[in-house]
Amino acid sequence: MQSTHKRNDFRLVKQLSAPRPDSLSVGAAAEPRLWTTHCDGAVKLRMGDSGLAAETPLTINQMFTSAVERFGDFVALGWKEGEQQKTMNYRDYYQTCRSAAKSFLKLGLQRYHSVGILGFNSAEWFIADIGAILAGGFAVGFYTTNSPEACQYVAENCKADIMVVENHKQLQKILQIEDKLPHLKAIIQYKDTLKEKRPNLYTWAEFMELGREESDARLDAIISSQKPNQCCTLIYTSGTTGQPKGVMLSHDNLTWTALSTSRHVSLTDATQAQEIVVSYLPLSHIAAQMVDIWVTMRVGGATYFAQPDALKGSLVNTLKEVRPTAFMGVPRVWEKMQEKMKSAGAKSSTVRRKVAAWAKDVGLQTNLTKMNQNTAAGRTPLGYHIAKKLVFKKVRKALGLDRCTKCYTGAAPITKETLEFFLSLDIPLFELYGMSESTGPHTISRPSAFKLTSCGKEIPGCKTKLHNQDEEGNGEICFWGRHVFMGYLNMVERTEESLDAEGWLHSGDLGKHDENGFLFITGRIKELIITAGGENVPPVPIEDEVKEALPIISNAMLIGDKKKFLSMLLTIKCQVNQESGEPEDELTPEAVEFCRKLGSNATRVSEIAGGRDRAVHAAIQKGMDKVNEKATSNAQRVQKWVVLDRDFSVAGGELGPTMKLKRPVVAKMYKEQIDNFYKQLSPTTPTTPDTPLPPK
Repeated sequence: MQSTHKRNDFRLVKQLSAPRPDSLSVGAAAEPRLWTTHCDGAVKLRMGDSGLAAETPLTINQMFTSAVERFGDFVALGWKEGEQQKTMNYRDYYQTCRSAAKSFLKLGLQRYHSVGILGFNSAEWFIADIGAILAGGFAVGFYTTNSPEACQYVAENCKADIMVVENHKQLQKILQIEDKLPHLKAIIQYKDTLKEKRPNLYTWAEFMELGREESDARLDAIISSQKPNQCCTLIYTSGTTGQPKGVMLSHDNLTWTALSTSRHVSLTDATQAQEIVVSYLPLSHIAAQMVDIWVTMRVGGATYFAQPDALKGSLVNTLKEVRPTAFMGVPRVWEKMQEKMKSAGAKSSTVRRKVAAWAKDVGLQTNLTKMNQNTAAGRTPLGYHIAKKLVFKKVRKALGLDRCTKCYTGAAPITKETLEFFLSLDIPLFELYGMSESTGPHTISRPSAFKLTSCGKEIPGCKTKLHNQDEEGNGEICFWGRHVFMGYLNMVERTEESLDAEGWLHSGDLGKHDENGFLFITGRIKELIITAGGENVPPVPIEDEVKEALPIISNAMLIGDKKKFLSMLLTIKCQVNQESGEPEDELTPEAVEFCRKLGSNATRVSEIAGGRDRAVHAAIQKGMDKVNEKATSNAQRVQKWVVLDRDFSVAGGELGPTMKLKRPVVAKMYKEQIDNFYKQLSPTTPTTPDTPLPPK
């Protein structure tokens, strides 16, 4: 989870190579140590002397049984079957997870081996996850976009005894690699009817029947032998480089982080007023697991499942039906909402547009004033109340966010423009920051402690250290707390790279604190571009400025590592194929509108790419000049750029599952275009792409 904004000229070359405390050496400390890479290992918990850091450690089973005692009759899970809404309460939820655990044991799940789950969010996903943990195994989510080869690597690495798949499509991936998985004993398909019968392939109903006659004694013995400092879940990082790493999370990592997070963001217990969330983000990612499964369980909240095509357009229907009280969106979700609202706004009458513009102005000013006072102190202007009645309430209702007091964004950088857009509609987006290795959140903004473009402050019981700060206060963000992971499964060296001798987790992100202790992410060490002239350039702030200056731009990637000047790859906002998620040639309404204002008739990316449309080309150059004027030095100016033939996407491989840019992948894919930037350098400063302008 990461957010990046402020542009800075870092003097970090020397500092990044400066020594840090040596890594925790294998034989250095007495048992148990702060980390382990063994599946059956246990760690020393980072307990504090007081406050939340001193809370008694719990296993998943202990947290769940406590929830059942307090919230037994409350709705835990909700989903749709056709047009019918189904629910399950906490008491039944726990018993179903126990039944699943007994079935896993019957199928031969071994202690410290795994259950792999491959499919879209559903009640079965949660039950398989918790059932695996209760049975003494590990719960392992697989990204639904994984290829069979990627599934094979993870399944082998985590010793998957059982695979739980959503449907025939996901089943095919596992059947293709079945003979290469030595541990695999059974496959369960939880949606749709089986297209073929095979040995060791079960429907969900058949699977749940398997353990029904099993005695409770064996399961209870396994549950009582579990300790909070042992591993229960593996999160595989979608690593933009190299093979994914299995992040080992302990029972305490999950139960304690859920407690600290729920306290920090002031969630209410179901006995007072039930919190409601919608589950739609990939559960193979820690952010979705933490919010949808664990934090919600801590407070007796209800999780409702979206449809599998949520991100293709149906999410807003689910939001309107469920009306959540808290909602987490990755930046792309908020950007899509923003684009839809903008294009709808462009079609409305002049009077409506004027009212909306006035309301947004009032909304932004009122919220910025609130934010700068750090509380809702002072009188709210009358105009705000009118704007709320005329515009804000209607917008929230149309988005299904009319009951939602907490809207979050995380997992990738979000632009200031998107934050201000929602703030102007009286929907503050609270940024959170963290990583898989910190069990999700490390800092979270909240209504009483909120600053635009900041990721807020640490959740209670956690500490931040900025390692090797420069003169401007920028340093590598390091975490301490009971949310810090156990280690990477079977990867000693990689674990030692992440954890230093004192047990601090080094994030690889650069950040600084302001005078009030708010954390601002300013870059990523690995992404930092060091030009041939030795200048340090964090790419994201410049990319954000380009996207802000040019609303037609979808993705921007800065190039320039070891180069004499900076250049940039650009993509245009286009329609996306609802089925495959692939970018299409047709422009979005917003992009078409942008072209019309310039006098261009372009409706397709192919009419613009490579400098084919003179008017758009000139407008992009103008926007680039505007960004370059703000550059802190000549080395930070973008001197060449090119518009690519297609947008980046998860399907195309340029973006990761949480829409994070895979820079090494893009650099490889567009090597030819990048090489062209740096061919035959003339002594004069290049300012445009090599593509000659087409005749008018």
